[in-house]
Formats: sequence, C-alpha cells, structure tokens
Amino acid sequence: KMMAQANHTTVTNFIFTGLTDRPDLQLPLLVVFSLTYGLTLLGNVGMILIIRFDPHLHTPLYFLLSNLSFLDVCYPSTVTPNMLLNFLVASKGVSYSGCLVRYSFFALFATTEMFLLAAMAYDRYVAICNPLLYTVVVTKKVCVLLIAGSYLGGAANSLLHTYGLLRLSFCSSNVIDHFFCDLLPLLKLSCSDTHLNKLLIFVFGALIEATTFTVVIISYFFIIAVVLRIHSAKGRQKTFSTCASHLTAVFTFHGTILFMYFRPRSSYSLSTDKTVSVFYTVAIPLLNPLIYSLRNNEVKCAARKLLKRKVL
Repeated sequence: KMMAQANHTTVTNFIFTGLTDRPDLQLPLLVVFSLTYGLTLLGNVGMILIIRFDPHLHTPLYFLLSNLSFLDVCYPSTVTPNMLLNFLVASKGVSYSGCLVRYSFFALFATTEMFLLAAMAYDRYVAICNPLLYTVVVTKKVCVLLIAGSYLGGAANSLLHTYGLLRLSFCSSNVIDHFFCDLLPLLKLSCSDTHLNKLLIFVFGALIEATTFTVVIISYFFIIAVVLRIHSAKGRQKTFSTCASHLTAVFTFHGTILFMYFRPRSSYSLSTDKTVSVFYTVAIPLLNPLIYSLRNNEVKCAARKLLKRKVL
C-alpha cells in the first residue's frame, strides 16, 4: 500500500497505459512510429546540414530555421524513443525522477519553439517591411540574442511547472493514462490540491501563448500590407511563398497547443488528449521540414546542390 506525507511522494515509478492496450496493434504502431521518428530525424538533420553547407543560406532567417530544426529533433526525442520501447515490453514504466526530467526537457523544447517561431516572424517583418535596414537591425548578434531569449523563456516555463509537480503527492495510483509524462495527466493523477498548478498553466501559459502569437499576428499584418502593395504578381508570389511556410508552421503549432491546454473543461478527455499529443509530439516535427522545404525554392536548390556534390 502506498503512503504519502505532506510535500512528499512515496511513488517511485509511473506506469503508462500507452496509446492502446490491444496486443494486435502494438507491432503495427511500432512500425508506423519508428518510420515517423526516423523520417523526423532525417528531415530535420537534413535541413540543418543543408543550411550548414550552403553559404547562400548563411542568413539570419536560415540560422533561426536551423535552430527550429534542432528543436524538432530534441522535443520528440524526449517522448518517442520511450514510446517505441513501450510497444515492445509488457511493463510500460518510468521512474518518478525520470518522468519529471523527461517532462522538464519536453516543456523546455516545446516552449522554446513557441518563442523561436515568434522570433522568425520578427525576422520576416524586418526583411520585408524594412529591407534597407535588415542587415543593420537583424545582425548575427541579434539572432543569437533572440535564440538565447527563446531558450531562457523555455527554461523558465519548464522550471516553473516542474517545481509545481515536485510539490505534489502521488498516493492513490501510479498509472498514467497517457503514453508520456505530460503535465495534465500528472495533475489528474495527483492526490494533492492542484489548483495552484492549474493557475500557473492558465496564467503563464496564456501569457506565453498571447505574447508569442501576438508578435506573429502583428508582424504578418504589416507584412501582408506591404505584399499587397507590390505591383509585380511574381514579386508578390515570391515574397508570400517565403512567409506562407512559416505561417503554416505557426498556426499548426499554436492551434494544437491552444486545443491541448486551453479548451473548456467540459470538452476535456484523455483519449482526445492522447490523439492531439501524437499530433504535436510526432506529426509536427515531421511536417516542419516538409513545410519549409516544399514551399522554399532556396532550400530545394541547396538540397539538390548538396546531393550532387555528395554523389559526385
């Protein structure tokens, strides 16, 4: 029998229910998610290498994009390897400390991506709305500061929620109805008062979401106004195609986060939570390199040149 004292937990490990308890689906899901994870690594590492080896892509935009690809390698890697292992073993467990560490890194990388997407929107705003000042305003130093600020914001959010979890006791059950250590399933499992944790999610989550999304919306309001004034249809298409990929990534990521953490309580269910979690932990990191490469002629040309160079 598990016992709990104030501010202390006797739970030493958690057990995941996983995506499904049907034995006949374990192998097919293992194959699907193994392929997806492999393609995610291939696509994002490929994007990093393309940008690294093509001098024409050594610009602030692609410096930020390579860091986005790095995050899209990191945050699914805090979830997917353990999920794949759980398809193979009967005991789908993780230690208490391991669960909190994985959650803290997941929160760090996912929140950092939100800030980085806002930084990329600012970069596009300066490049399109103030092109003559672009090289003066968006320098390498500014890019480094934007990236460092993104990681600091991600670290602050991660530490805040991880500390909030450390204050909780887990005494009635150690079975997490999920496939990884996410915040909401852990709060649901706790036998402590979680009102403060939920308040932190609402206040700081809403603050980060509102701040980063507002930066994107304001940036693109001015960008669209400038694009509409371009007389050449070819010029409008070229300018907007560069921005369309970023907007697609932003709305996909933010839309999923909003649905996950800010939908009405009455519509919350863990089965829906699992489905949406698969999308933003597995699908989005896979889609981002496709979004940025398929709509970006510079990346496609650089990829072809790199492939020719390696083949020859």
